[in-house]
Amino acid sequence: MKRCLRICLPLIIAACSFSLHAYAEDVTYLTTEQFKARVFDYTKNKQWQYQGELPCIIDFYTTWCGPCRRLAPILEELSEEYCGEIVVYKVDTERERELAAVFGITSIPTLLFCPVEGRPQMAKGLLPKETLKQAITEVLLTK
Repeated sequence: MKRCLRICLPLIIAACSFSLHAYAEDVTYLTTEQFKARVFDYTKNKQWQYQGELPCIIDFYTTWCGPCRRLAPILEELSEEYCGEIVVYKVDTERERELAAVFGITSIPTLLFCPVEGRPQMAKGLLPKETLKQAITEVLLTK
């Protein structure tokens, strides 16, 4: 039994680590510099001009926020469900204070819905998955 555990346990741990790592990659964490390159460079442009090819949701969060932690798996599910149609980004407001200030983030979670064309829309608080799906359909995927 001990021999089996010595052999199997590392394999189980490795498999779990791999699946957790693969699942977490569905959502991209952005620094301020990455935000400027992928979403909007507010230092060069005064008018909103989204730089991405796919519409996106940006989750402004912190690690200690309870509602933010409850929203995270919902956003991961939506990232999978709408794979190839939208991108989900996360910005830690405690690490990226400048970015949080530029967008006037005063409460978390705050979501920024960025269509490819048009103005972004902001929503505050923990929203149910169905409400988020409706926003994706109405704000991000309208042609």
